[in-house]
Amino acid sequence: MKINKQNLYQEVHDYLLILVGLVSYTIGWVVFLLPNKIATGGVPGISSILYWADEVPVQATFFAVNAVLLLLALKILGLKFCLKTIYGVVSLTIILSLFQSLVGDMHLLRDEPFMAAVLGGCFCGIGIGMGLSCNGSSGGTDIVAAIIHKYKDISLGRIILMVDLLIITCSYVVLRDWERVIYGYVVLFISSFVVDQVVNSARQSVQFFIISDKYEDIGHAINTGAHRGCTVVNATGFYSGRETKMLFVLAKKSQSHLIFQIIHEMDPNAFVSQSAVIGVYGEGFDRFKVKSNKNFAKRNEQINREL
Repeated sequence: MKINKQNLYQEVHDYLLILVGLVSYTIGWVVFLLPNKIATGGVPGISSILYWADEVPVQATFFAVNAVLLLLALKILGLKFCLKTIYGVVSLTIILSLFQSLVGDMHLLRDEPFMAAVLGGCFCGIGIGMGLSCNGSSGGTDIVAAIIHKYKDISLGRIILMVDLLIITCSYVVLRDWERVIYGYVVLFISSFVVDQVVNSARQSVQFFIISDKYEDIGHAINTGAHRGCTVVNATGFYSGRETKMLFVLAKKSQSHLIFQIIHEMDPNAFVSQSAVIGVYGEGFDRFKVKSNKNFAKRNEQINREL
């Protein structure tokens, strides 16, 4: 029952973060980019181009194109991702309508398109990153990026950058202004950078080395409280020569405070070392993303036959 409550809390937490991210994305798009005729990438970029060309409502184009992409994501990424993405697409469509009615003809930074591009890119990048860090998205390029990232070790921001360049370039057909296209490139680079920062900060992992006479109590508490595994390592003090036990723990950075609380409650005098790690792969963390080397496998098979 305790695990179910924790899972429910995590799901609610994810959906709320996605909603906050959608609001951030809407501010960047509707308040800063759309009025200043600065293109962005993905489905919003296509929606913007059609809006400037024939005044087609951006929310209508956004919803229609994402409906097609979601059918593809359902097969490749699974139902859980699609549920959050459907939630994101529907919510963003509604939020877009609300913001456009609230904003009206308001035109911020009319004579400062570069600042509009910078602020719009930051808000959009934060929104996309928050959605992807919760295994959801607002659809469009996010879906394409998530599909590629599932199989290839390529950063999400880089995938979005490559996919969106063509769409922004195509905005010249409507705008007939290369300066606006260049501002679109600025938006793309800034949002891609911000996406990587948000996603990487959410997935950052840490490792603990814990030396304590109460290592068993601490280990059990970390197992049940933080739901993280512990490895017991035999250690010997170089100066004292005394044999002791050391716990090795890998956890998400967001769990650091909880683990420190557990250690403090069990043994305030424990010796603890915490450090950040570049990547953790395995159950409960990230998946391995490597290319299969068929030649390497064939070579191993040949060596085994010779032996």
